[in-house]
Amino acid sequence: MSSRSIQSCTWSRPALVLCALLGGFVGGADAQFRADEVPRQLEGVGVVQKIGEQVPLDLAFVDAEGKAVRLGDYFEAGRPVLLTLNYSNCPQLCILQLDELAARLGKLDWTAGDQFQVLTVSIDPEETPAQAKRKQDLYAQRYNRAGSEGGWNFLVGKQPEITALTEAVGFGYRFDPESGEFAHDAALMVLSPTGVVSRYVFGVLYDDVALRFSLIDASEGKLGSISDSFMMLCFQYDPNSGSYVMAARRVMAIGGAITVLMLGGLLFFLSRFRPGGGPPQGDSTAASSAAQRATPAQAT
Repeated sequence: MSSRSIQSCTWSRPALVLCALLGGFVGGADAQFRADEVPRQLEGVGVVQKIGEQVPLDLAFVDAEGKAVRLGDYFEAGRPVLLTLNYSNCPQLCILQLDELAARLGKLDWTAGDQFQVLTVSIDPEETPAQAKRKQDLYAQRYNRAGSEGGWNFLVGKQPEITALTEAVGFGYRFDPESGEFAHDAALMVLSPTGVVSRYVFGVLYDDVALRFSLIDASEGKLGSISDSFMMLCFQYDPNSGSYVMAARRVMAIGGAITVLMLGGLLFFLSRFRPGGGPPQGDSTAASSAAQRATPAQAT
């Protein structure tokens, strides 16, 4: 089970909202639970990171239009995929997560369906394409980005395919028959264009830097500018929190290199030019001696 704060759809709504917000603010801070302290509803719930794991792209699902699709249909060269695992009847947590995702995606320079793809797969095997369609239309409106048609797809499927996908990305959840709801964590999985798990972003309050850098990392060099590349030299991915943190040693090394270059340039400048103008004294003496040797020849 993940050591992060577990966020469950089976709790009361006020408690759930508070837990979700606190989980987002702490960025996935560790909560040390002993086995005997874990409520029965949360057994097996959490995220075990499986960075480098290949997601099975041949899994069969149904899209919001009722059409049979394969997971691999949404993967293309150079285009990473953001994957969320939710369900339509989730009373609060999924809404918080997807609302936040839509808001953050709207701040990116890139467009879903063009530079990257978003997939929301239901963990409820009873969910219908009609339910997925309502959610897909809702979040298309909330994202409201021109040219993003087909960029955020909602899929439903049968239990074997759902299980295969959730196990591949380490997403543990549990159905509570008493409440008829699912207990699950809030996590965004970032997959490479070939379906390999690249990064995780946790919680329901996404960090803009983490989201942007995760897409760049997963894009295999297809996304990001020169300034992004420079900035990423100063940060490194922290798998414990699912965020990017300042790489102190790397920053110090870069700063040291810049300082050496600046000092080297200054010394070179000072060695070539005197403060009063003109060439250094050595060059002036050599020029004077050459002129004196040339004078007798001219007189003759």
